[in-house]
Amino acid sequence: MNATPNLLNASIPPESAGRRFDAALADLFPDYSRSRLSAWIKAGDVLLDGEQVIPRHIVHGGETVELHVRMQREVKASAEDIRLDIRYEDADLIVVNKPPGLIVHPGAGNPDGTLQNALLHHDPELAGIPRAGLVHRLDKGTSGLMVVARTLRAHTSLVEQLSARSVHRQYEALAYGPMVSGGKIDQPIGRHPVDRLKQAVREDGREAVTHYRVREKFRAMTLVECRLETGRTHQIRVHLAHVRHPIVGDLAYGNLRLPKGASPELIEALRGFRRQALHAERLEFVHPATGETVLVQAERPADMEALIGVVRDDSKT
Repeated sequence: MNATPNLLNASIPPESAGRRFDAALADLFPDYSRSRLSAWIKAGDVLLDGEQVIPRHIVHGGETVELHVRMQREVKASAEDIRLDIRYEDADLIVVNKPPGLIVHPGAGNPDGTLQNALLHHDPELAGIPRAGLVHRLDKGTSGLMVVARTLRAHTSLVEQLSARSVHRQYEALAYGPMVSGGKIDQPIGRHPVDRLKQAVREDGREAVTHYRVREKFRAMTLVECRLETGRTHQIRVHLAHVRHPIVGDLAYGNLRLPKGASPELIEALRGFRRQALHAERLEFVHPATGETVLVQAERPADMEALIGVVRDDSKT
């Protein structure tokens, strides 16, 4: 898809006097991120009083701005007719309930059959949005809610909300071991020093904070509610494993544990559950266009519901 130029004109308002050009431009054109605008300035696609300037140029107010919007096709993935469980949708965004086993983005070894391919079939216009509008991700084995931006304005807003930690993401996890009470895990996370496919708690990692509380106690496991303050890769999985309560089914950060005296039904259920028992059940954020709060919830998937039922029955014996 070729770049399609569109010319936008504006004037620097007097109140922007003394500010950097890229900062003033971000206020004038909120549909585009500051990083994108800065790139356009450097490429000569933004002129100030007919001249090319650098992003840190200080404006005085009253100057004219010419912005040549050159949107490239952001996504190279193909559209595929894959069923989507959409829980909310309007002109600006989509909230989808991702099933376990579905990969979010195409990658090495997985060029198709992903959530991104499905989204491009549902709305071909998403090809013009970075990552087809996906502003956060869930692991293949994790189920639950994800928000997708359908416009650049929505994309910019949602990325900013995630950065400001104002998007509320709540998960449910079935963890090994009896947990007495809830708490807060504040441990930095970075790439595992040996296994590059994993993450680990490490002093030189990025800040990571998970809040959790006990929902239901079983004989050898605990159902917990987890709320993310930050959004690091594999954060809940790494944090719960770090406090010696790995998530059931998560063989990357734990192992199969068969509780002493477990019923044959529980043994079969644990051996047959081949993913982490983790579900993104609640998503809350500010709508990019209306400013109203959007709250979406999704019930736990059937496989996790069945597993919890077996664990609960085993605890009664």
